[in-house]
Amino acid sequence: MRVTVSEEGTLLEHLKKMQPSTSNNVLRKMLTSQRIQVDESVIHRAKHIVQVGQIIEILPRPKLTIEEKQEVSAKEHDLDIIHEDEHILVVSKPAGLLSVATDKLEHYTLHNRCVEYCKTNDSQGWCFIVHRLDKATSGIMVFAKNENSKRYLQEQFAERQVHRDYVALVEGLAEDGRATHHLVEDKTLRVHISEVKTKESKLAVTSWQVMKSNDIATLLHVLIETGRRHQIRVALADHGTPVVGDRMHGAETNLHGRICLHATALEFLHPFDDEPVRFESEYDVAWNHGLKNP
Repeated sequence: MRVTVSEEGTLLEHLKKMQPSTSNNVLRKMLTSQRIQVDESVIHRAKHIVQVGQIIEILPRPKLTIEEKQEVSAKEHDLDIIHEDEHILVVSKPAGLLSVATDKLEHYTLHNRCVEYCKTNDSQGWCFIVHRLDKATSGIMVFAKNENSKRYLQEQFAERQVHRDYVALVEGLAEDGRATHHLVEDKTLRVHISEVKTKESKLAVTSWQVMKSNDIATLLHVLIETGRRHQIRVALADHGTPVVGDRMHGAETNLHGRICLHATALEFLHPFDDEPVRFESEYDVAWNHGLKNP
């Protein structure tokens, strides 16, 4: 849209005449977005004086790149996207959000957010569940964007080929350790250690190393060889150092208003080219408060 000025006035005054139904805030945003030109020069100041005979032009809204569209869509769906390509979507899950629906078919899940995000870019888009994180656990997750990628990633998880790192803040002074348990779930979905191996029990292998500590709490780097529900929380509680905030498994403190367990890294073979890839997600640095290196 172009007009030739017939009387002197501020740029904002002239813009208001050109688009009378547009608010001043929107007009000012057009200025800051470099969409207003006077005699082919971009002008930002609303109070810029425009002389008689000068030409004001409102430039069209610039088209977003694919990357910019994806960024806008991710914000709209409240997603923290770490990596995306044609085959996988890697995101960081917030604590307190279900990763996938249970038998109750909940709608408010991370998986559902990712599906809706994929659909905004492609009406036929979808993402497939590869693995899970407990509702209380935050951190990195990978979803597959096609069936072949889903199958290949699930095979890697099943065959224990995926390298998974966690950080856990636990109560008390912990030491390096390793635990091999057989876990069972009761009817209320509480997870327990089985004294003997049974048909219902599932093997869980967990190891951890001290990162920082004091007399009150210890920050641990945790690795899991298996992916069982509540595996880390049960193993650390059995060790006498439950995860901070995990009252279900014996914690007495809740220093940060949540269960302090975060999935920090995933390493696997990319389903497209079989190349090893590693993705990371930062944990809350507030967990380091008052702790010292060993």
